[in-house]
Amino acid sequence: MILLKMPAKIIDGNKIAEKILNDLKSKIKNSKQKPGLAIVLVGNNPASEIYVNFKEKTCKEVGFYCERFNLEKNTSEIDLLNLVNDLNQKANLHGILVQLPLPNQINEHLIINSILPHKDVDGFTPFNLGNLVSGNTFLAPATARAVMHLIEHTGVQIEGKNAVVVGRSVIVGKPVAMMLLEKNATVTICHSKTKNLQEHTKNADILVAAVGKPKLITKEMVKDGAVVIDVGINRANGKIVGDVDFENVKDIAGFVTPVPRGVGPMTIAMLMENTLKAMELADRIKK
Repeated sequence: MILLKMPAKIIDGNKIAEKILNDLKSKIKNSKQKPGLAIVLVGNNPASEIYVNFKEKTCKEVGFYCERFNLEKNTSEIDLLNLVNDLNQKANLHGILVQLPLPNQINEHLIINSILPHKDVDGFTPFNLGNLVSGNTFLAPATARAVMHLIEHTGVQIEGKNAVVVGRSVIVGKPVAMMLLEKNATVTICHSKTKNLQEHTKNADILVAAVGKPKLITKEMVKDGAVVIDVGINRANGKIVGDVDFENVKDIAGFVTPVPRGVGPMTIAMLMENTLKAMELADRIKK
């Protein structure tokens, strides 16, 4: 008897995110207080504008309060620091999001570090990243939370699994690795200096690709039945593609996220959850 390999189940990030956003909308519908998010965009990077537009639109759809600040590309570091400081003091703005990347004249670390930890809905401040590493999560990075939510949605048990994260950024790779470790996976982090990448990825029950290289992960690099989460967003031949060769990998993997409609919409949903949590944290701090 010949057993035919079933194609992977596609993890629909849009559908999962929609349910989360509807739940958030219901939760705050009759609330006297609305979560407030400040979104700061410096310059006119086309990709950043698209991301900010989505975040602002989602905020309003869910019923959150949102203020957007569009600054010129030549904005000085001190002017941006002054704005962040002002936003830190505003009680009706529970979350502050400074869209990255920033222009060259501005030190990103300095700006991120100036955001109060309980308003850091991106989860990028040393305080929040440090708490994540120590297992005492305060506000975790939204994209990393999105990755974990998508993995858990498959129903695959994380504990005891071999997990490989390709990419070591502070925004995705490192936080995802820490979260997988917290769930008792055995975690390997790969990066641009890793030798024989395929030897690592082929052993992964859970594979997270977050390196920013179009179709880097081929079907030869994927274990049969693996959960494959593609965080990459790349332009190739006029199309948006991920770090995973989706069309071929889907014949090998057990579960796989598409690009787009995978991690992207889930990241925005997690950002909204973080904003609600930031409001709750602010209330606790007041008390």
